[in-house]
Amino acid sequence: MSEHRITLEWKRESEDFSYESYNRNHILVFEGGVRVPASAAPAYRGNPAHVNPEEAFVAALASCHMLTFLAMAAKKRFVVDRYSDHAVGLLEIHQNKKLAITRAILRPQVIFGGPSLPTQEQIHAFHEQAQSECFIANSVTTDVTVEAE
Repeated sequence: MSEHRITLEWKRESEDFSYESYNRNHILVFEGGVRVPASAAPAYRGNPAHVNPEEAFVAALASCHMLTFLAMAAKKRFVVDRYSDHAVGLLEIHQNKKLAITRAILRPQVIFGGPSLPTQEQIHAFHEQAQSECFIANSVTTDVTVEAE
């Protein structure tokens, strides 16, 4: 159906190349030209000022859920004025004894405007449908929970 490409750029910056010393910083370049500084998580000797893969993973889940939710609301002619989320991913030992982000918790807050406001039941249904139809959530085994506020 569609392809999504990124370019990842990394370069050695130290004389030696040991686990303790090699640079974890790299650049993610997206198709539109946006360049995002990235690194390992601080727990793995990364730069805390840069996006790490774990954060990017949780961000992708939250972003996909939001975009799908907005599509559902727009198709039903509801107006969303604001959407925010304070999502968290939990890095834990998976059943296969390997580290994985086993759970992600999305905590969206949505403010509606316009002449017609959805009921709480409709909002809940939008979140359920967004969870069911989000491409990213459908691509992973991580348990994604939505705790709408």
